[in-house]
Amino acid sequence: MFGWLKRSSLPNCVRTYREGTPRQLPRDTPWPAVKYIVLDAETTGFNPVSDRLLSLATVPIVDGRIAIAARRSWLVRQLDMPNNEAVKIHGITPAASAEGRPEVDVLQELLAELTGAVIVGHHIAFDVAMLTAALQRHFGIKLRNPTLDTATMAMRRIDAFHRTGYVNQKPPTLEELCAHTGLAVTARHTASGDAFTTAQIFLWLCRRLQVRLRREPSVADLR
Repeated sequence: MFGWLKRSSLPNCVRTYREGTPRQLPRDTPWPAVKYIVLDAETTGFNPVSDRLLSLATVPIVDGRIAIAARRSWLVRQLDMPNNEAVKIHGITPAASAEGRPEVDVLQELLAELTGAVIVGHHIAFDVAMLTAALQRHFGIKLRNPTLDTATMAMRRIDAFHRTGYVNQKPPTLEELCAHTGLAVTARHTASGDAFTTAQIFLWLCRRLQVRLRREPSVADLR
């Protein structure tokens, strides 16, 4: 009974997200038929338990193309944000964060964007962990979208970044992938810039895979 009461009290966007977002997609679905949301988050640090979201950005990919007009970005209000070393990387100061939107409002708008989508990101496991922690704090739910990591895709699909067995091998950075593909790095270490750069890399990887397979890749081929 209490579980039902908790679910019924959730905001409409949360219920819509849970009902409209399958954890898996049919493996034979052609890749352009899927809605992708390329996502990046800037945070106060790297611990999902103690650190918090500072900014988020999404770049939709629809019908195999970046939907430029549908890009979104949010600055998240964190009134007790630490002025630590991370500020030197992302450039979001405590004063700037104080002017942001409440985290709960940002999450509700983000869930509307993510409903029914596959999430794409560079080292996306970290972003997913931070978002899941925030969603559990506010709504008691976990992020349920399927995900694709462009770093992992690159290590599988680009010879220069293949796994070597070397114990200290690291996945390629965005800068390394841009240098390899000839793409420009856009506003590095900002959520909007990194999301847009990642979206371009994702499309480059998909088209490269299509050339190699000599057919339209499916959802299964991207993994």
